[in-house]
Amino acid sequence: MISLFVPGTSLLHRAPAWSKLLGLVLATLLLSVWGGDWRVLTSAAFVTITAFLLSVGPAALWRQLWGLRWLLIIMLVPQFIFLPWQLAITNTARVAIVVSLAALVTSTTRMTELLDALETGLRPLRPLGVRPDRIALLLSLTISTVPLIATLAAQLREALIARGRRGTSPRILFPLLVLTLQHADELTDALRARGLD
Repeated sequence: MISLFVPGTSLLHRAPAWSKLLGLVLATLLLSVWGGDWRVLTSAAFVTITAFLLSVGPAALWRQLWGLRWLLIIMLVPQFIFLPWQLAITNTARVAIVVSLAALVTSTTRMTELLDALETGLRPLRPLGVRPDRIALLLSLTISTVPLIATLAAQLREALIARGRRGTSPRILFPLLVLTLQHADELTDALRARGLD
């Protein structure tokens, strides 16, 4: 669900990274406090969809909505069981909008700019023991690991298909876990070799 940077010249593309991060934080707070109001949710959804269409186009909007399908299903089903349906839809819509806004930020901002803005924003917390450079590095490694795990899963699916099995099988989960842990060990060794604890 983390979108890749899409080059462009839209207003959002030209806006500084810190302003987009700040806007994302404020929008998340707004939706957390007033997200139960249908007028707020409808307005937020309209603004998000319009911003997607004006910044990165309808294809990127469709990819984002399609990528959210499993999140929406996983969130909706338990809530429909335990909560009133209106509340279940409201909660799910709120999360979907926040995730879409985050994807819009990453679609219109290079990751290096986002991490630099985050590191700069965290510098005032250095006297409290916060290490902005380490946090930025951690986020960078986390974001870069997402497509890596997707690539490993695709390779395992292709291996199953080569053996005559079609579709996604739960059999790939254990090997995927092993490969992910192996990558984590290799990454840890590489960081330690460069003097990072």
